[in-house]
Parts: sequence; C-alpha cells; structure tokens
Amino acid sequence: MVHVQRVLGVSERRACQAIGQARSSQRYEARKPDKDGPLRKRMRELARRHPRYGYRRVWVLLRREGWPVNRKRVQRLWREEGLRVPQQQRKRRRLGSSENSCTRRRAQRKNHVWSYDFVMDETSDGRRLKMLPVVDEYTREAHAILVERSITSGDVIKLLAELFCEHGEPEYIRSDNGPEFIASAVKDWLAVLGVDTLYIEPGSPWENAYSESFNSRFEDELLNREMFSSLTEAKVLVEQYRLAYNHERPHSALDYRTPAEFGAEQASGRQGNVASAPESATAFDRPRWEKELDIKLEPVLS
Repeated sequence: MVHVQRVLGVSERRACQAIGQARSSQRYEARKPDKDGPLRKRMRELARRHPRYGYRRVWVLLRREGWPVNRKRVQRLWREEGLRVPQQQRKRRRLGSSENSCTRRRAQRKNHVWSYDFVMDETSDGRRLKMLPVVDEYTREAHAILVERSITSGDVIKLLAELFCEHGEPEYIRSDNGPEFIASAVKDWLAVLGVDTLYIEPGSPWENAYSESFNSRFEDELLNREMFSSLTEAKVLVEQYRLAYNHERPHSALDYRTPAEFGAEQASGRQGNVASAPESATAFDRPRWEKELDIKLEPVLS
C-alpha cells in the first residue's frame, strides 16, 4: 500500500480504492497470544516479594507452586521483563589461623555446630533494636531470632535453654568474643551441659562465616526493607521472616532445598548422628542447673 501511494502520489484512501482493499487492513497489528502472561505476572509478583532473589531461586519457587517450566524459559522471561538483582562486589576473606574457625572446625551433621552473632537495627523513633539469630551450621536452619532492646548473658542462657529443649543440645556453639558470650554464667552453664564453645579470633568475622552469611541475608531481605514502628512489630515481622527462611526460601548451598527440608532429610536418613530433642524440659537436669548456677528457669522451661 505504501508503494502504491508513493507511485501514484495519492492518499491512503485513494490507494485503497484503487486496489480494492479496506482501509482498516492498514491499521491491523498482528498479535501473538501471550501464553506466558500468567507466568510473567507470577514472576513479577515473586520478584516484588523477594527483590533479592535471582531467576534461579524464583524458578525453584515456581516449580514448587506447580508451574511446568524449565530454568532457561524462566531466564528468558526474566530478561524480557527487565528483572535483575544488582551485583554486589564480594570481598575476599582470609582463611584465618584460629582453630575455632568454620573452615577448620566444620559442621559435619545436624546439631554438631550452632553459631550466633548480634545484628543491630532501630525502630522509627531511633531507639535501638538488638537481635540474636541462632543458626545450625549444617542444616542452615535459623532456630530462633531473639529481638529485644538489650540482651544480657541471662537472656542468652534463657534462649539457649528453650532451644535445647526443642532441638537437643549441640556439640559446639561458635561465636565471637562479645561480653554476652564469654560471660562466666554462659560459659559455666554450657560447661555443665557438656556443650563446648568455639570463640573466633577478635576482629575476624569471616571465621564465623555461617552466622555472618545468615545475618547478611537477614539484613538484605528484611531489615533494609522494613522500618519497624515498635518492638512488637519487629518481633512479629522477624519471626515471619525466620519461618519463611526455614520453610519457603530455597537455599543454594542445599541444592535449592529449604533448610527445613534438608534438616528433615538428615533426621530421617541419619538418625544415629542426630541428637534428638527431649520430650520435655524434665529431660534436662533442671535442679542441677539451678543448684550449681543459681539460675531460675521455670518461666522459660514451663
């Protein structure tokens, strides 16, 4: 049609009359059926919900939801939608010389090594929030994230007592040399239970890499995105994140299984290597705790 107009020097109307073609045919735009429309929509929803997830992790989530899609298709649609995670430069970390580092004393099974370290944040009124995640280094499960304005050595003992009752006692607990961790009450209490402490070298956070890795994801995926208005709101959102991390978030180090799935597989396949959790607090010698350490734990263990 454009050629006819150019040769005859006439308008589109005249050219259509000359060749007997409807003018509406000149404005028709062929459209292919968007069979990937629902999939694209769900990918955008997952990307908005998890802005730090890449296409591989989103692909795993889609497969879990029942989408019959392979990784290359998700990658293509991911690029077409302009979705991406900004690349961050990763600094090199030294191996370190401490015998208590995660590279030299590596977890070999569930409940072998736990680790914990503090994360700091604040509420919208500028008041401090102190958080203490406790992570099983082998299964990557976050057993708890304590959120308070301040945390003392007594709070650490109470938290560990609850976790020991629920999950059993680990063989080792790795931490830095913070005052809450090296306090005599904590060290003596762990010694009574036969739990060894692994203190990393001062100023060497890379030696506690599993805890540092979890804290980094924790900050990137929640703390840097949320402004907490109160301590209660922080506790609720942090607990929601912990549950989602354990039961929904695919972990690349676990072949994109969730920590809960991996932990369940280890528990069913390696019963001999997994310390089973006691049925109740009476499985621990509570009078021995209170007699030797003078710690009242009834409110915690009841």
